[in-house]
Amino acid sequence: MEITRIGTKPSAQGPSDWFTGSVRIDPLFEPNGARRAAAASVTFEPGARTNWHTHPLGQTLIVTAGVGWVQREGGPVEEIHPGDVVWFAAGERHWHGATATNGMTHIAIQENLDGKVVDWEEAVSDQDYKLK
Repeated sequence: MEITRIGTKPSAQGPSDWFTGSVRIDPLFEPNGARRAAAASVTFEPGARTNWHTHPLGQTLIVTAGVGWVQREGGPVEEIHPGDVVWFAAGERHWHGATATNGMTHIAIQENLDGKVVDWEEAVSDQDYKLK
């Protein structure tokens, strides 16, 4: 058994080459010899969002607070709320973040494949992001 106490892993600002807007990342756990999953609690201020990206083994999001938007390539922008669980399949190009007027926090879980959990791409354009 391993217990990671709250506050033992420092928060970090989301890098501008991965996100648009103000984003805080609170790491929860990383892959290790017995676990290939990684997870973080990610908080998006209104208007903040990820870049387009994919995950080699997919990604699960669990919304814990606020209101957000998600979109897979070619699909509509979908609104998400606390308690919603979103699954993106391996290699599915997508983005996620807050709405234009509300912040959102989710737990993001993804698995490591050959040392990689994500492939970051270009920023989401204002045309793709559903501005209100």
